[in-house]
Amino acid sequence: MKKTRLEKIKKVLSQRQPTLTVLLEEVHKPHNLSAILRSCDAVGVLEAHAVAPRGGLPTFNATSGSAEKWVPLNVHRSALETISSFQGQGYQVLATHLSERSTDYRTPDYTLPTVILLGAEKWGVSSAAAEAADANILIPMLGMVQSLNVSVAAATILFEAQRQRLEKGMYAEPQIVGNALEHLIFEWLYPDLAAIYRERGEGYPGLDEEGMLVKASDLELLGDLAMSDTDSD
Repeated sequence: MKKTRLEKIKKVLSQRQPTLTVLLEEVHKPHNLSAILRSCDAVGVLEAHAVAPRGGLPTFNATSGSAEKWVPLNVHRSALETISSFQGQGYQVLATHLSERSTDYRTPDYTLPTVILLGAEKWGVSSAAAEAADANILIPMLGMVQSLNVSVAAATILFEAQRQRLEKGMYAEPQIVGNALEHLIFEWLYPDLAAIYRERGEGYPGLDEEGMLVKASDLELLGDLAMSDTDSD
């Protein structure tokens, strides 16, 4: 069972795209946040980012299908500072925003390191964040209503990014390798155990080829975790 899970995790991680992400500016509805993370997982986004609304981030909705376990959500205080930080790392920031410089969402090159900036359900991306972004993008609307639900907009844009990256072969060549890959494999196989080692400031233990813990002390710790889970039930 563990080996089968390990093989699936390795396959999924081999297609993760660390240079594609979303930044959510004060998205506050649980079902929208959950649905966006599910779309992120589906197209291979490694991790997502959010600027929390005043009341804090909402609790996750069952709609996500536990996607939050596979797409960590990093929380930031300032949209402008986060945008600037990404730009300093060589990312293009594309804000979903209607302005004079808006272009069709299919126009940008999503094979470049990209952040898709999406705003709150009612107000959208703030004017300051939209101005700070490298480009503004829009999804053409032909009906009476001129806006999409934020989670639908996110999915639409993310799958365009996936299409472009598939055409370029970016999913065929693993982008996470070496120690970074080994760390993620351990965290995905043993999330509770990984949290303990991070708290201790210790490195993760080694695994055998079937994904099993090698050292007896690590196995004992895993057993203790299982017992505590049983007791809590």
